[in-house]
Amino acid sequence: MHAVLDTNIVIDLLHFADPRARTLREAIDRGELTCFTDQPCLAELERVAAYPQFALDDDAREALLANYRHFVGMCEADGPEDYALPRCRDADDQKFLVLAVRCRAELLITRDRGLLTLARQRRWPLPYAIVTAEAAGSLIASH
Repeated sequence: MHAVLDTNIVIDLLHFADPRARTLREAIDRGELTCFTDQPCLAELERVAAYPQFALDDDAREALLANYRHFVGMCEADGPEDYALPRCRDADDQKFLVLAVRCRAELLITRDRGLLTLARQRRWPLPYAIVTAEAAGSLIASH
């Protein structure tokens, strides 16, 4: 399966080792889940990893980013993009919707309430599911 991991899921996975994300890491390690990012999403992760509340020194931050780069593939835009997508209330989240379309993801994995609310809107059917880490783990296991 192909997926986009929202920044909060990457932090849960690589910094907090959140048990709810363990299934994702195992699926990534087994090659069952292929994850994608692009420069704007990677830049957000770099910025967020520097937040004081995570208490990551330069070495720990670089280790987290290196770990992420090790298993994520880059999926950059190769021209103008004009996808028919809903608009996120938080403009910072829009890039994840666009990336998921561009890389033909089946899953956009997040715990962001705004994105999860979009998933329930029927007037904007998306070509992928927006799900939590727990729900993604179940989908991957049944795939």
